[in-house]
Amino acid sequence: MRATGARRQDLSQHACKRLFFDLGIRPSVTTVRELTQTGSASDIPRDIESFWETVRSTLRVRVEAGAIPEALQQRAGELLAELFAEARQHADAALGADRARVDASIQSAQAATRDAEVRCQAIEQAHRRAEARAEAAVARIASLEAELRTLQARRTDAQNDSRDVIARLEAENQALSERLTRDQTDAARLRDRIDELQSELRRNTEHYAQQIKDAVKDAERRVKPMLVELDALRGMAATYQAQAREVGQKEFDFIQQLSAARNRADRLESQVREQSDEIDALTRERDAHRVRAGMSQEVGGLIASLVAEGRLTASEIAALGTQVDAYVVAPRDCPACESAEPELQRHEDEYELSCPNCERSSGAVTSKLAAVRAFLKTTGAPT
Repeated sequence: MRATGARRQDLSQHACKRLFFDLGIRPSVTTVRELTQTGSASDIPRDIESFWETVRSTLRVRVEAGAIPEALQQRAGELLAELFAEARQHADAALGADRARVDASIQSAQAATRDAEVRCQAIEQAHRRAEARAEAAVARIASLEAELRTLQARRTDAQNDSRDVIARLEAENQALSERLTRDQTDAARLRDRIDELQSELRRNTEHYAQQIKDAVKDAERRVKPMLVELDALRGMAATYQAQAREVGQKEFDFIQQLSAARNRADRLESQVREQSDEIDALTRERDAHRVRAGMSQEVGGLIASLVAEGRLTASEIAALGTQVDAYVVAPRDCPACESAEPELQRHEDEYELSCPNCERSSGAVTSKLAAVRAFLKTTGAPT
């Protein structure tokens, strides 16, 4: 009927007939609306009332058409009136229940509509926030790409500088190695000369000592005959005194030569010490140059700054070892007391950074880099 273009009233009437006569179900707003799929909450009750009016009219005609006595017709009319009133009461009750259900469904639909509007607004706000985050992410990506290009350019420049610095340090290292070789040769020659002088000094000392012993023995041999012959002793006294003076003079000359030899040996030993100190300084300078040749000043400074900021782990610092020690600078102020300058001390192959005021210490570690990190990571100073 809907496909043939039937009106709403006809559809409602047909649905009421099918429900009441065929299925034995009392027509209601809900059942009729489910069958017809058309009509509003005010139109369907009017259609149902029209169906009941049609039923009552049909029953009234059928009752009046027969040859029934007037009293029976009156009783039948009263019975029909009571039935109609009872049916009307039931219909009103059912209509009230249907209205309550419809009102509840309308309220629930309105609540669902409000919830949907709230969710829609939330979704729109989330969409706007997502668009803003996406735009910010795009801008951040662009800035990061620009920063990446800048860092790549800086890395290329740093690599070029590193190659130049490495070439210069290699040349300086070669020159220092040649100078160290020459100094070592000079030091060896000086040591040989010192050995020769010491050997000559020992020979001279032994020679003069033997002469003194011989003179003493000769004097003893001469004194004994003089005790027997007093006259000869007196005559020999002048000779002995002259010889004694001569021996004293020789002894004085020997002492002078010995003193001069000792002074010369002291000067040579001082020169040897100076040469040794210079060799040690050159060795330390060579070691420093070897350490600095492993990386550029910019890279070493960058690693030292990362350690000062606490961005390197203990395993990474242990892997670096002492390669960056030439670029490490101890902090100027103690982070605990802020009133003293920390002191860096070296014990053989271990380093220790400590504060003389609050006794904050890094402990004994294997490199300056590890000492700075341990000193900065210490949570508190001992009391």
